[in-house]
Amino acid sequence: MMLRFRTEPRDVPAEVAARRLGKSRTEFEHALPKLVARGFPRPDPDTGNFDLTAIDRWCDARHPHLFGMTVGSAARDAQAVVSSRLARMRGD
Repeated sequence: MMLRFRTEPRDVPAEVAARRLGKSRTEFEHALPKLVARGFPRPDPDTGNFDLTAIDRWCDARHPHLFGMTVGSAARDAQAVVSSRLARMRGD
């Protein structure tokens, strides 16, 4: 007898990521550049799929006062961090 277990994928195609946000795929694709600019997780470069856990954490981070996060615990934009560190090193 073979047992089968149902598994829920963590990485999903754009249609499923869109549904997670309550959007159609077209609405999601239209909004994606703005979402990414706000830190929304990019799709995997090899599969093109989106990480549902990362999406959920991004959504939670928008409301830190509701999910026990402290100010500064959210991910920072790496480009801004590097730019400010380089400026300090140059004495700007």
